Amino acid sequence: MNRVTTGLEQLLGHPSRYLKGRRLGLVGNQTSVTADLTHAASALARLEGFELVRLFAPEHGFHGVAQDMEAVAPGTDPLTGLPVHSLYGDDAHTLTPDPGLFEDLDGLLFDIQDIGARYYTFIYTLANCMQAAGQAGVPVVVLDRPNPINGLQTEGNRVRPGYFSFVGQYPLLNRHGLTVGELARMFRDHFGIACDLTVVPMQGWNRAMWFDQTGLPWVPPSPNMPTLATATVYPGLCLIEGTRCSEGRGTTRPFEQAGAPGVDAVRLAETLNRLRLPGVRFRPVWFKPTFQKHAGRVCGGVFLHVTDRESFRPVLSGLAVICTLAAEFPDQFAWRTEPYEFVSDRPAIDLLYGHNGLREHLESGQEVLGREEPRMEDWVEDQQAFEKTRREFLLY
Repeated sequence: MNRVTTGLEQLLGHPSRYLKGRRLGLVGNQTSVTADLTHAASALARLEGFELVRLFAPEHGFHGVAQDMEAVAPGTDPLTGLPVHSLYGDDAHTLTPDPGLFEDLDGLLFDIQDIGARYYTFIYTLANCMQAAGQAGVPVVVLDRPNPINGLQTEGNRVRPGYFSFVGQYPLLNRHGLTVGELARMFRDHFGIACDLTVVPMQGWNRAMWFDQTGLPWVPPSPNMPTLATATVYPGLCLIEGTRCSEGRGTTRPFEQAGAPGVDAVRLAETLNRLRLPGVRFRPVWFKPTFQKHAGRVCGGVFLHVTDRESFRPVLSGLAVICTLAAEFPDQFAWRTEPYEFVSDRPAIDLLYGHNGLREHLESGQEVLGREEPRMEDWVEDQQAFEKTRREFLLY
């Protein structure tokens, strides 16, 4: 297997090719490592001719300790002794950094592993840092990494105006099929974020690759993203977060299983398997979350076994789980009503799905699932429009 060389490794090998000036800041987390697991902060701190002076932490913190939607406090990095500024605090204002944090820098580096779904907040931390750095006149250097669930397949619908949030800040598809470097170029050139941007590309990556074909070590990007299998189902099963049902947080297999107390797991699995969705089988499962939804209670549900990841449709499968739970177990199913990602005036499911269509279809009794595509009028149009735009920003 030929190993992929990440943008970080490319930069470390040729720093003067990509960096101007001396003083650097780094937006990173525990995934910001070389193939031999040297952290970017440590490697950059030793880089001759440059000075790493400041670190910035996204959701979950610089070392991935905090749970989802848990405020990250500023601190000090134990690896380097450098100050860490939080870009995910206790209100929406903390999500966009003050340009003043960047003004004494000669360059801001971004090196975080994304997982290929629009709900994952790291890509919006990137966009917000690009905006603030542009205002401060500081160049942004994005160190590219693989899309772990390949860069060919896309799926879903776009976020509509009125439903933008930190799980959908731009009108991307649920599964966008882009790398962070490609997204950065889209943010600048298509969505109009004015900044001096350099993308340090990978070597050896092609769009058909899954992460386990890159030769790179998997470092969990967040506490509930332990494996590539989790990332594979996440573009669809994250939608369960918009319901009262458990998406498996508080278990060792988050997002690969979903359910709720009182759900007949056998009936749920049989109903879902009759749909014959591509690349997946549903197994009846019982699990007890240790925290968050239904903590300490036994949930009946299904476990998703991906039998063919090339044909598997995660968003279609996630919708199937939601629609079946809602239809077959109305007493156990309900929408989440608590504030979600600092938004309290719209339901979480509308933010995750990108508009209110899914919720209103289900509440009115309309059929959502078709044989191959949901019966949602925006899917085909959104996919065609997004693919046309997406092609302009492909680097590989």
